[in-house]
Amino acid sequence: MKIYWTKVTEVIQESSDIYTYMLESPEEFSWEEGSFTHFALEGFNDEEKPNRGLVRHMSICTLPKEGKIGITTRIKEQASEFKETLREVKPGDKVALFRTFCNVPLRRENKTIYLLSQGVGIATFRPLVLEYLNNSSDITHIHSINIDSSNEFLFSDIFSPDQNKNFTSEFINNRPDYYTRIEEVASDQDALYYIVGSDEFIKQNIHILLEKNISEEQIMLDKRADLLPEFLPNLQTQA
Repeated sequence: MKIYWTKVTEVIQESSDIYTYMLESPEEFSWEEGSFTHFALEGFNDEEKPNRGLVRHMSICTLPKEGKIGITTRIKEQASEFKETLREVKPGDKVALFRTFCNVPLRRENKTIYLLSQGVGIATFRPLVLEYLNNSSDITHIHSINIDSSNEFLFSDIFSPDQNKNFTSEFINNRPDYYTRIEEVASDQDALYYIVGSDEFIKQNIHILLEKNISEEQIMLDKRADLLPEFLPNLQTQA
């Protein structure tokens, strides 16, 4: 396993408790839209056994062509060891990246794609939207729906409707309205549905979609293959 040590170049406060950490892109480090990586803080491998408290799976919110690696996350007042340590990270500090995978690439199947996200989960979809806006081939339309009760909606500049490119988006600030909206869009029986958020959020979305006769094959989750059966028990493989 190769560990890529790199420097933090910028820390951007996106909202009251959400931050984006911009990192230098190491040589030979590669990723695509929808990728996540293991993001580790200094000291995680100082001992014989790695300190898992200083490692998290994080989505990469940028594309390679942007020339930098972006990691966006929420840091609450009461935070875990990882988040408390991350809170103190400054530009110039080193962090580590390793074991990078992509669970939610764009499926170019001449279908509409719905991006369903909760809060900071929308960061996972930022590079998908950018990639689509750059190349919309074999995708009919993308529609994003994000729920965030804080009303501090992220990346509103990227998630701005562009009718010329068949991209639309919605931000919703309460669960009842959000789930009512999902019931409505699930009438699109041929579409693909990407979901990012807490396990509870994912399961509730899946429940609604399956009730509306959307098949498991039409649902994409930012989950490792070994975790998919917990959410989609009848799915053999995720496309």
